Amino acid sequence: MIKYSFIVPVYNTEKYLDKCLDSLVRQTYKNFEVIIVNDGSTDKSSDIILKYQKKYKNIIVINQKNEGLSMARNNGTKKAKGKYIIFVDSDDYVSERLLENIDKNIEDCDILRFQIATEDEKYNNTRKYHEKAFDTMTGYNAFKYLASYHFVEPAWCYVIKKDYYVENKFGFKKGVYHEDFGLIPYVIYKANKVKSIDFIGYYYIQRDGSIMNNKDYKKTVKKAFDMLEQYKTMRLFSKNINKKNNLDDYFLSYISNSAIVKARELKKEDRKKYIRELRKLDVFSGVLVNTKVRRFKKALMKVNLGLYLKVIG
Repeated sequence: MIKYSFIVPVYNTEKYLDKCLDSLVRQTYKNFEVIIVNDGSTDKSSDIILKYQKKYKNIIVINQKNEGLSMARNNGTKKAKGKYIIFVDSDDYVSERLLENIDKNIEDCDILRFQIATEDEKYNNTRKYHEKAFDTMTGYNAFKYLASYHFVEPAWCYVIKKDYYVENKFGFKKGVYHEDFGLIPYVIYKANKVKSIDFIGYYYIQRDGSIMNNKDYKKTVKKAFDMLEQYKTMRLFSKNINKKNNLDDYFLSYISNSAIVKARELKKEDRKKYIRELRKLDVFSGVLVNTKVRRFKKALMKVNLGLYLKVIG
């Protein structure tokens, strides 16, 4: 039985694709497959994929019309045969010892988290994130730890047991940015067993043309309002969470704060429109007020969100 399935959506990433795929096929632990989902690429990505497919028997390719990152991941998951799935973006890469370190620690976890480093387009390291690792705990306890991390939502931070993922009918929402925000926090929270290891296994490349770093302001506006759509989805998820030591409040506060701070990326008129939507959705009510500092922050954001956004930088 295949133990691990890497799921790699590809859309016009010819500049980075060799680096990504090399990091996968060179894993020191060998029981894995690579599911490449070619999402209608129009550059030389298809040629690169074919080259690897011919050379490596454990590479499976899905060719589809351009449907976006969410559907590429969803379709890759359906094809995966591994006990665990790992999402990898095709402009990033992983440590060649990633699976080796995962396999030493996975036990019978629903989710295992590993650490991240960021690099620029020339693969110069910009920062390593050695965030606090922890032993196996329930998802609602793990979420409280993870909510303070720099990278919480990206799907590529985690190994996820496929049976757990499929049985709960998890999937990424089609046609929106911030698809990870609309799913991964709930995947963590709902799990029975979550563990985090202190091993940097993923290298996130911060490039200007990527989805999340694109400088096109129209896309920036869409990202912000897509965040609100994902917030609505997560708010519905939060109603299905059983109360466990009031940790459901942390979940709601996390998604509320995430939606609120998105306003700082918008220009004046769009920001006003966005804030009106925040108020209409009653997003501010979800922010925790269990400390003096949090009470002050909540009061400030409700009275003058612009000033609050300046204060938090």
